[in-house]
Amino acid sequence: MLLATGALILGFIALMWSADHFVNGAAATARNLGMSPMLIGLTIISIGTSAPEILVSLMAATSGHGDLAIGNALGSNIANIALVLGITLLVAPIPVNDRLMKKELPLLAMITITSGFMMYDNYIGFFEGVVMVCALIITLLIFNHWQKQPDVGETTSVGQESDEDIPDIPQGKAFFVLVTGLAVLLASSRMLVWAATEIALELGMSELTIGLTVVAIGTSLPELAACIASALKKHHDMAIGNIIGSNIFNLLAVMAVPGLVSPMAIDPSAFARDYPIMTGLTLLLVALTLIGKRPKVIGRISGTLLLACYIAYSLLILTTGS
Repeated sequence: MLLATGALILGFIALMWSADHFVNGAAATARNLGMSPMLIGLTIISIGTSAPEILVSLMAATSGHGDLAIGNALGSNIANIALVLGITLLVAPIPVNDRLMKKELPLLAMITITSGFMMYDNYIGFFEGVVMVCALIITLLIFNHWQKQPDVGETTSVGQESDEDIPDIPQGKAFFVLVTGLAVLLASSRMLVWAATEIALELGMSELTIGLTVVAIGTSLPELAACIASALKKHHDMAIGNIIGSNIFNLLAVMAVPGLVSPMAIDPSAFARDYPIMTGLTLLLVALTLIGKRPKVIGRISGTLLLACYIAYSLLILTTGS
């Protein structure tokens, strides 16, 4: 118990340190390479923070538990929108630029809806896996194409980050800070999950409760830490880009793993219950960015609503016994 408590404290300190350095390294790399903060949030940060989901899905698929991999992808997307973004908005409201509302968010919604066709028969096969990976490659090419297009006629968001907000770090050092920050971020997240699980067991919590709370939140810690750090540093595009990119990556890469590694049937409740909730939350996010005056800022009211949705979802899981 004492060891777990110490690991919990150390894990939180390492998490905050690594998130700060990871975001600084990512922002500096974006400027040095001529990438927009939005693009690096959609790609480098989202892929990096999704590493735990990738590893879990790979291990689950190779062990013959494809439904765990699918549940991991869907559950992570639900947590990213309702839990991670909800908490981030309570900490720091996020301005949303016009391009995000016209391009990236509609693309996420389209991918989310389309992914349902890959799951409707409760089976993920090799063909579905290949289609998802091809769709991911196309999506990355689209992001790169949008990055090269000037945002003509589009208004900037309130509080949009400027070059002055991005640290002036040479590319070599920026990349080192980025990789080091990511490595410590993932390691500290794993430490927190272990420590919290040990404490929960000592307190007599059931394995189901631990899985739905400690482990679920723990696997979302990289996204949560990166988003809060980005928002506090006013890298708003990077914060929201992380959410969008992570969800797209989960649907087109993490969910593709079972089909590519070990095609198998999945739990029917994944499509009947979790997929509609994930889709509904995605459409809710789109609606929150569209409703209201311009320039658009999603703030604490939206954060409270999203967090309430996650609490309701957790209660539903407990009620249905899954």
